[in-house]
Amino acid sequence: MTVSTWCEADTNRALVIWNQYQQQHDVASRIGQTAGIDPVTERIWFGSSAKDIWQQMETQGLDAPLYFIRVGSQHYVRKGGHR
Repeated sequence: MTVSTWCEADTNRALVIWNQYQQQHDVASRIGQTAGIDPVTERIWFGSSAKDIWQQMETQGLDAPLYFIRVGSQHYVRKGGHR
């Protein structure tokens, strides 16, 4: 895997790409799935988990850092629990 130089601008770009995608595509059937967003190529990958997306990329010989989000949520994983 390549060394990542991910920065806040990459995160912001990925979120812009994701918002634009949602405006142009109906993602209702993908709620609960994982979306992996490449801020450089603007490609969006879908899978059951981040690991599933990594395996898809590996199969195609691709290696790029992605921003992951759970479709229908603001976060991929939310840390913390109920007290």
